[in-house]
Amino acid sequence: MIAAKSSFLKKAFDKDRVGYLFILPSCLIILVFSILPLLASFIIGLTDLDIFLATPNFVGLSNFQRSFADARVWNAFANTFSYVLLTVPIQLIIALVLAYWLYRPTWFNKMCRSVFYAPVLCSFTAIGIMFNLLLNSTVGYIPYVISLFTGRVDALLSDVRYAMPIIVFISIWKSFGKTMIILVAGISDIPATLYEASAIDGANRTRQFFHITLPNLLPTINFTLLTSLIGAFQVFDVVYVTTGGGPLNSTETMVQYIYYRGFSMPYELGYASSMAVELFFVIAVLVLAFKCILERKIKNIY
Repeated sequence: MIAAKSSFLKKAFDKDRVGYLFILPSCLIILVFSILPLLASFIIGLTDLDIFLATPNFVGLSNFQRSFADARVWNAFANTFSYVLLTVPIQLIIALVLAYWLYRPTWFNKMCRSVFYAPVLCSFTAIGIMFNLLLNSTVGYIPYVISLFTGRVDALLSDVRYAMPIIVFISIWKSFGKTMIILVAGISDIPATLYEASAIDGANRTRQFFHITLPNLLPTINFTLLTSLIGAFQVFDVVYVTTGGGPLNSTETMVQYIYYRGFSMPYELGYASSMAVELFFVIAVLVLAFKCILERKIKNIY
C-alpha cells in the first residue's frame, strides 16, 4: 500500500507532469466561470425560461429565429459595431503614440504614465456617473460653458448627434492608459542597439518608429488589439449610467439590449440567452479572424 502510494506521488510530481498541477486552478476557474456558463446560456436559449425560474418549455431554435427578425437586435449590433470601430483604433493609436514618447524611464515620463493610467483604476460606472453629472443640462459644468458661447443650454446626452461620440470619448479616456502601459513594456523590450545602429545610419525618430518600433511591437499590438476588441463588444456599464441606451435607442448596445430583455418586463431569460450566444459567436469569429491575419503578418516579418 505504501509502495503504491509512493509510486503514485512520484508519478504525480514528475518534472514532466508537475506543470499541470500549477495550471489546474486556472483551468478549474475557466471551466466553472466561462465554459459552463456558456453551455448553460446555450441551453437556456433553447427554452422560454423567465427570471422567476418557472418550469421552462423547450422551444428549440425559435428564440434565435425571433432575434433575426427583431429590429432592435440589428440596431443594437449596428451601435455596437460603430462603438468598436471608433474606440478600438483611436484608443490603440493614441496609446501607441504616447507609449513611444514616454517609454524612456525619466521622472517626467513616469509621472505622465501614472497620470494617464489613473482612470484605468477607477470604476467604469463611477466614471460614467461623473461624466453624466458634468454633461447634465441642469447642473453640468460643460453645458454651462458651452452656453456662454452659443447662448443656449444643450442636453448633450439626449441628443442623437452627440450621445454616441460622447460615450466613445469617455471609453477612450478611461481605457487607453492600460493599452499604453502594455505598449511601453513592449517597446522597452526592444534592444537599444537597434536604435543606436539606426541613429548612426542617420535615421530620425520617425523612421525608427516605422522601421524598428512597429515591426518589433506587432506581437504586443496583436495582444492589445484582441483584448480591446473583446472588451469593446461587451460595453455596457458606461452606456447604462449615461444614456440608458437613448436617445431613441441610438446608443443601445448588444449587451444592454440583452440585459433589458432578460431583466425587464417580461423577463425573457431564454430570449436574452439566445442573443448572448449570438454575440459570443460574433466576437469569437472576429477575434479568430484578426488573430490569424495578425499572426500571419508577424510570421512574415520574423
